[in-house]
Amino acid sequence: MKKITIAIALFLGMHLTMQAQNIQPADAVNHIGETVTVCGKIFGGKFFDKSEMTLLNMGAAFPKSPLTIVIAKDDRKNFKTAPEEFYSDKNVCITGVVKEYKGKPQIFIKSEDDIKIEQ
Repeated sequence: MKKITIAIALFLGMHLTMQAQNIQPADAVNHIGETVTVCGKIFGGKFFDKSEMTLLNMGAAFPKSPLTIVIAKDDRKNFKTAPEEFYSDKNVCITGVVKEYKGKPQIFIKSEDDIKIEQ
């Protein structure tokens, strides 16, 4: 019985540490390299023809957005509608690893499954 109790405690401890921490878009800069869940409003975005990359501004309009959501060119096909149009002015939640690009935080998403619209 003691071994089962220890196993359950270890499993629960691992599960809790693997869950992403919930943060605000403005706090992303303090979580570089960490997996987090961020909820906030998308203040527009842009598709870049040359690089075929899509950027969504979370938390404020460009250039003051505290977090950029990035959709790489190979992943854009995983979205039924242009993300920069569909998600604009919507409150969403995403989970991912915060990375840094030119001193600003960003999170890459790969498909519609990675971004949830809040009701």
